[in-house]
Amino acid sequence: MDEAKRKSIVALLRTSYNMELETVVNYLANSIQLDGIRAKHIKDALAADITEELGHATQLAHRIKVLDGDIPGSMELKMTQKSMQPPKDNLDVIAIIKGVIEAEQGAIDQYQKIIEATDVVDPVTQDLCVTLKGDEEEHKRLFKGFLAEMQATK
Repeated sequence: MDEAKRKSIVALLRTSYNMELETVVNYLANSIQLDGIRAKHIKDALAADITEELGHATQLAHRIKVLDGDIPGSMELKMTQKSMQPPKDNLDVIAIIKGVIEAEQGAIDQYQKIIEATDVVDPVTQDLCVTLKGDEEEHKRLFKGFLAEMQATK
């Protein structure tokens, strides 16, 4: 693979790495911050997903390293998930569910970019991102179910 393509792929992987770490931070905050009976399953799902999202970040970091890229430290990370911020109302479970769906869609879209960018030139990275995209699609589907249930019981 030529140098320009390698750098482009590393940049895309770094973006995904950043997104995964930001998701971990927000899932952790919301898995503790939310209150109420309706929040129980959401908090449990978020807490369980923390480990998986951190695993994604770890896999991405390893791939960045293999491709001779630099793994971003905290000073290089940019936090942008406004919809995932803990709500002022700790009972606002629906806001967090919608935020999770938005964050998962962002990850899905980012992995799709990498899948397309690595076609033919980097099948190892492409395979990794196909797997990670599938995981994110499962998370999104779970939270879409939570949203449907919450909206049906209002």
